[in-house]
Amino acid sequence: MATSTVTPTAEVVTGAPAAPSTPVYLTDAAIAKVREIMATQDPVPAGLRIGVVGGGCSGFQYSMSFENQSGMMDKVFNFDGLKVFVDATSVMYLNGCKVDYVETLEAAGFKFENPQVKSTCGCGSSFSV
Repeated sequence: MATSTVTPTAEVVTGAPAAPSTPVYLTDAAIAKVREIMATQDPVPAGLRIGVVGGGCSGFQYSMSFENQSGMMDKVFNFDGLKVFVDATSVMYLNGCKVDYVETLEAAGFKFENPQVKSTCGCGSSFSV
């Protein structure tokens, strides 16, 4: 299955000035899956929050959740009508990160490809920079 990357447009930026590059990119497959999951929620959320939180064996983990509005320090990106909220702290850890949705015979899920990562734990659920 071929995937393509959709370059977002910055929709709303609050807090610090916009960074010169987009911190995170979603493939068409990831956008489609997020929309599919969002459609099953009641009420339908305003967008997807992607972030980095402390935890796991290597120090950091990715987080994804639905939100009804952006936070005061969020950067909001628009991927073909899908709003993605990224908090100011996570932006520096996600710079250049690609999020894809992958389905195989063994598993299905969101895959983060982050050039900032220096190492991951054995199970692959956490990382260090």
